[in-house]
Amino acid sequence: MKRFFAAAACCVLCTSVANAQWGHIEGKIVVDGDIPEPELIHKKGAAIKDAAVCAADDLYAEELVIDPETKGLANAFVFMYRAPKKIHPDLEKPAEDTVYFDQKGCKFLPHCLLVRVGQTVEVLSDDPIAHNTHTYPIRGTQNNILIPAGVREGNGVEIECNVKESMPHPVKCDYHPWMMAHWLVVDHPYAAVTDAQGNFKIENLPAGDAEFRIWHEKVGWIERKYKVEVAADESTTLEPYTVKIADLTK
Repeated sequence: MKRFFAAAACCVLCTSVANAQWGHIEGKIVVDGDIPEPELIHKKGAAIKDAAVCAADDLYAEELVIDPETKGLANAFVFMYRAPKKIHPDLEKPAEDTVYFDQKGCKFLPHCLLVRVGQTVEVLSDDPIAHNTHTYPIRGTQNNILIPAGVREGNGVEIECNVKESMPHPVKCDYHPWMMAHWLVVDHPYAAVTDAQGNFKIENLPAGDAEFRIWHEKVGWIERKYKVEVAADESTTLEPYTVKIADLTK
């Protein structure tokens, strides 16, 4: 009898998931106001540590990157704070076990990285000099690891991410103090980082009302209750979300 009820419950759950409706959203974060000039960290040929690599070209800050044509805000995290009750079957597990975090010209690539709980970050370096990757998670374990010169995929240094974080956390290189990135570790697939034009897309969300948060390294929380409606079997293009330049430069 117990086996019957267990099997019946499983069938109900499987049927519920199979019959659930899903939709996609596409959005854009734009800036209202005059766009500041990119901030120069140091010029080509500057007298700095490892200058042959780190000052091979002019280096600009990535703390605030705004597309001058579209006024789209890059490197903003858009994510559900809590995992929804239903997750699309195709997204229950990450598509890849490993994500990659690289360094080139004394810059982190990418500047903002999304990681699912259970994934491994393999840290690489295209530079012919040593770096270190120093993570500052809120809940997880801090890492401070030497990254040798020229390590590529398959030979990089692995960092396990097993704890969900409440917000993005900084990652630094102590050897080259201008190097900064941010990682966000989530326990679900419903998160994105805006691209160079401020665009983001999140797929296979449960249909209905959804709530996201928007975070950017320049100011922290831009929005804690970004509410959207996900239409079943459709890709919904949201109205652009606008943030004032004064709020990003204060």
